[in-house]
Amino acid sequence: MRHVLAILWKQIKDTFKNKTILIQFVMFPVMTVIMENAIKIDNMPEHFFANLFAIMYIGMAPLTSMSAIISEEKEKNTLRVLHMSNVKAAEYFIGNAIYIWSICMLGSLVIGLAGGYRSEILVKFMLVMAVGHLISTLLGAAIGAFSKNQMMATSITIPVMMVFSFLPMLSMFNETIGKLAKIFYSQQLHLLISRLNDFEVSVECIIVMCVNIILITGIFALGYRSVFSRN
Repeated sequence: MRHVLAILWKQIKDTFKNKTILIQFVMFPVMTVIMENAIKIDNMPEHFFANLFAIMYIGMAPLTSMSAIISEEKEKNTLRVLHMSNVKAAEYFIGNAIYIWSICMLGSLVIGLAGGYRSEILVKFMLVMAVGHLISTLLGAAIGAFSKNQMMATSITIPVMMVFSFLPMLSMFNETIGKLAKIFYSQQLHLLISRLNDFEVSVECIIVMCVNIILITGIFALGYRSVFSRN
């Protein structure tokens, strides 16, 4: 626990030095507040911008942040120092994951409140966001673990991020894309968020989410074992 807390505190301090990661955390909550209050269009769906930016937040912030943190520390040989300091791989990943998940949940709360969610509906919204951030954090860790340096991590993260972030948005305007997007966890989360008032988890959603989690966990496990062996 001492090692986990030390890593957690280290990342909090590093975030304020790394403006790229800091922007990832605050961009979509701020955009939601602005758009929900500044734009009013006739017949626009309720909570439109909150729902839209919530899924983009899941697909971008935890994924890119976790990937960037791990790849940067691999490139700078920080992981070698941590390993020599008797910090276990699990402690390192848990410390980073807790930090990213927690700060993303704070951003999600801002999005939910700005979108007008309250009481029971807000709780459902936060539960969906919690699952999404956890999966994206794990995916970001897998990408960072397999990347030799930051440049490689960025080249992998950008297309992955675009798939999980923008497919749910595009599916709103194209039925064919919507059918394709259903195989990804971000689209299933988007469908759940879009019907919070009549919240029901379908069998399809459960199957898709489980398959996504198993695949991402498997990729993460392979990268997890290789991180410290390479460093």
